[in-house]
Amino acid sequence: MRIIAILSCLVAGLLASEPASAQLRQLGPPTGTVRIEQLQVAFIGSGAIGGGTLKFGPRSYGITVGGLGIGGIGASRMRATGTVYGLRNVDDFVGAYVQLREGWAIGDEGRGRLWLRNAKGVTLRLNTQRRGLQVSLGADGVLIGFKQ
Repeated sequence: MRIIAILSCLVAGLLASEPASAQLRQLGPPTGTVRIEQLQVAFIGSGAIGGGTLKFGPRSYGITVGGLGIGGIGASRMRATGTVYGLRNVDDFVGAYVQLREGWAIGDEGRGRLWLRNAKGVTLRLNTQRRGLQVSLGADGVLIGFKQ
């Protein structure tokens, strides 16, 4: 477990090598906000299910979030809030996203960062808080839809 934590810190440092301000300039102005709550379970492979809210223009939309991935061990409940970039039409928000994540959770102190991007150019920059015991680092596929 200690080796996993050390490796996660090293790789996280490499992933964060480009300054955040440069990444944000490339994305343009924010076009919305998002809040997600999710239950994640991982042991080499990982799975997650949850939901949340997209705020776009004057409206709020209920969303569903699910995904499968690689990397990590443990279980945690994650809450994420963040900014949406590149969303011009609300229908472009739904679909498959590719996720690059870094983070950790031990008890109530887990924090991390998520970047999600779909094929329509919509990017989510999320700050996360986790509760539980989990170390995660890897790429995932995330499927986001609207609640019926």
